[in-house]
Amino acid sequence: MGFPSAADPVELVSESESEALRAGVARGAPDPVAGAFGPKSVTWRINRESALFLGAARAALLQLAHPWVAAAIAQHSTVMNRPIARFHNTFRVVFTMVFGSLDQALGAARHLYSLHTRIRGEMPEGVAGWARGTRYQANEVSALRWVYATLIETAVLAYEWVLGPLTGGEREQYYAETKVLAGLFGIPAAALPEDWEEFLAYNRAMHDSDALGVSPGAREMAQRLMAGAGSWIHPPYWYRALTAAWMPPRFREEFGLEVDSRAVERAHRLFPGIYRKMPARLRFTGPWREAQDRLAGRRVGYLTQLSNRFWMGQKRMPFAK
Repeated sequence: MGFPSAADPVELVSESESEALRAGVARGAPDPVAGAFGPKSVTWRINRESALFLGAARAALLQLAHPWVAAAIAQHSTVMNRPIARFHNTFRVVFTMVFGSLDQALGAARHLYSLHTRIRGEMPEGVAGWARGTRYQANEVSALRWVYATLIETAVLAYEWVLGPLTGGEREQYYAETKVLAGLFGIPAAALPEDWEEFLAYNRAMHDSDALGVSPGAREMAQRLMAGAGSWIHPPYWYRALTAAWMPPRFREEFGLEVDSRAVERAHRLFPGIYRKMPARLRFTGPWREAQDRLAGRRVGYLTQLSNRFWMGQKRMPFAK
């Protein structure tokens, strides 16, 4: 793919291209009721785990390290004053794409594309390779690819930290499946790394590139997020330490994060064993359980609705017909 740079040409996703990508997802779906992936997929196996929340802050911070993302959030949103709203917005879209019916997954994709068409502006300051006044647009392939990459890489990191490593074949299958998710995001297959190893190489190249850089505004947003500002959820010390440990060294420094290796090691001694013994109603996410109810023709239960409110801020996945 080449070494990424802020000087790379801007490639916008048109409405017709977005529609074509959604049509491709629809053609490849195993079952319209099961959705774009289905219960036999590695994607369902990984994303059903509540342990993925361990990586939520890491993914959010890496997204803020893209100056376009940080500028867009500062100029078009107030969610960083309410960090839990940021998580809800992300999980609502991603979980609906993963666990919703095909109609729901496509509806989430249309909603995301429409939302992104309204997010555009100018860089208020020079950051990394981006000059002040550079125009940004959310429906741009390289920016979308970076957001997608932070979610995919972090999901595997959190899953393996708690449940042990996936096999090489499982990682390759998972990555191949996530290309379907990328299509729902509006990212063409030609813009994606070919396999898991190339995907990891892309991430390492991005970490070193001038396409990323932490602005003072991004650093301030990150500090509010890590403190749980405006939310009843305040991340415990060990969670903040784990987030810092999982960040690439460059961004750990640029965000001003400190690693406490002893806190991370203590958490790793205790958390995985406790987590594996958790009952399914706590361990597995509400959207996965809602999908199970849909496939079985059952009503969505009260506990699932409560779990959905935690993960997505609402009782049910959206875009149901």
